[in-house]
Amino acid sequence: MAVHFECEAPQALLRAFDECVMQSEPTGKITTWEKHQDGKHYTHRAAEWARRAWFKAEIQDGRLSFYLVKSQDQPVTSRAYAYYHGHLIETFLAHFDKQFLRAAASALPERGDLVQ
Repeated sequence: MAVHFECEAPQALLRAFDECVMQSEPTGKITTWEKHQDGKHYTHRAAEWARRAWFKAEIQDGRLSFYLVKSQDQPVTSRAYAYYHGHLIETFLAHFDKQFLRAAASALPERGDLVQ
């Protein structure tokens, strides 16, 4: 249940994502994701999906990975998983298509996912 972005500069890709999420300027701002005050987790902002799950980013050799973390008060449903993963990939394609080679979402939990 992870999303991986293969890229040459994973730290720069994460920094670009953070900048677009946190910026105040409306042009180019990512309004669909928010970063938690802990500085480590991201959740979707849509009313129906907000805080249903979280992503935690991890910089790896040649890729930026986002691992799914369940909310404290509810399990991660397969529908929430699909929504979060699909929308994260959509966001990166819309904003950062020149900064990664390919994206992949796993169907089952991987090392790093905290969904149990």
